[in-house]
Amino acid sequence: MKRTHKNNPQVAAPVRGELFVVSAPSGAGKTTILKRVLAHLHGVTYSVSHTTRPPRPGEVDGRDYHFVTHEEFRELIENGAFLEWAQVHTDLYGTSREEVEQAVQRGEDVVLDIDVQGARSIRENYHGGVFIFIVPPSMEELERRLKKRGTETEATIRVRLENARRELEAMVEYDYIVVNDDLDLAVEVVKSIFLAERTKRDRVLPLVQAMLGLTL
Repeated sequence: MKRTHKNNPQVAAPVRGELFVVSAPSGAGKTTILKRVLAHLHGVTYSVSHTTRPPRPGEVDGRDYHFVTHEEFRELIENGAFLEWAQVHTDLYGTSREEVEQAVQRGEDVVLDIDVQGARSIRENYHGGVFIFIVPPSMEELERRLKKRGTETEATIRVRLENARRELEAMVEYDYIVVNDDLDLAVEVVKSIFLAERTKRDRVLPLVQAMLGLTL
């Protein structure tokens, strides 16, 4: 059985982990929120994607991405190895079905940071999962955050805002919607979603039965 944390099922990794799919428009703060959430929770891991793009300076194969050739990636597609995959410009990105399943079997919760199209593919190809959508408090605030980055042109920002409007229409497909108006509060809300999902009966009951020596 997976490790426990002071025998407390609320903070212990459950018998079987869960897949958490998190999406958001660019600039909504998803990456910042997830980094802070994962820094404070045990038994949660990011899924390492496969990609055909070359490694960037400092990136390590197997830690940042699984770097493969286009031929290898296409073979993985044909073998049904991905829960979801997409082409971004000339490169391919995919989420390994085997890697996710092995992690949840170990009792780890797995986080996928993907867009709405990828989330739809997960729903089609994976039984279960918890879907979280992070939104900005307003389009004006989203624009302000994108401009604050100082890394994109005005034209690029316009494209991102238009894409954001389309992505926001998909929030109705998610289990949870978190408004990132106050970053600290948004982090606590997302953390509470993880913890609440860990206390669901079907996940906790086998662990509690083993702890107490009960058969219910």
